[in-house]
Amino acid sequence: MIPSGPVPATAAGGRTPLVLLAEDDPDVRETTQLLLLRRGWRVTATADGVEALDAVAAELPDIAVVDVAMPRMNGLDLTGRLTGLGVPVVLLTARSLPVDEVQGLAAGADDYVTKPFDADVLSARLQAVLRRRRGPAAEVATVGEVRIDVAGRRVERAGAVVPLSSVEFRVLEALLRNRGAVLSREQVVAMAWDSTWQDPRIVDTNVQRLRRKLGPEVIETVRGFGYRVEVARP
Repeated sequence: MIPSGPVPATAAGGRTPLVLLAEDDPDVRETTQLLLLRRGWRVTATADGVEALDAVAAELPDIAVVDVAMPRMNGLDLTGRLTGLGVPVVLLTARSLPVDEVQGLAAGADDYVTKPFDADVLSARLQAVLRRRRGPAAEVATVGEVRIDVAGRRVERAGAVVPLSSVEFRVLEALLRNRGAVLSREQVVAMAWDSTWQDPRIVDTNVQRLRRKLGPEVIETVRGFGYRVEVARP
């Protein structure tokens, strides 16, 4: 009998969170689906990235577990599509080299779990991502023509909504929480991912994306030290 773990955090409206599982190995897919179901999650299991996107069209998941090596559409490409829709992603893969982790996180993944994995650890990682995604107490800040609603996870530029991936938003939020202070890349990693194992270069990647979306003036580079955001209260 497979032991059940803690009940996952509820999604919007008090419902059980839906996990989109994209895994091409049928044995791994079936086992992972069963393990997550036993731990209280709802699960939609798919065999590749194309099937996963079809499932998203039917019902938007709260979070996704994505294998990197899949046919038709690989996990990194799928991650980019999902994060563009605001769906957080935990990569599940046998690849454990630092370069593989960097590539996965650079694609927008929120976390990275290597095979073989412990089911309780995977479930706990999913819960941690969802907790971070819900965010802290209500707060709104402005940087020039950019308005950031932290609690609502909503960003506008000149009145138009700007879609951010969950990773991009967490990096922006870490800087907002420390407005006026210069944060090193390592500090941003610790705040945005609640850990220190990620390669600090992932911060540079997400800052570049934020600048493209929000404007170069939003995040200031303090050469030799790190990044800073100066905001005005609305």
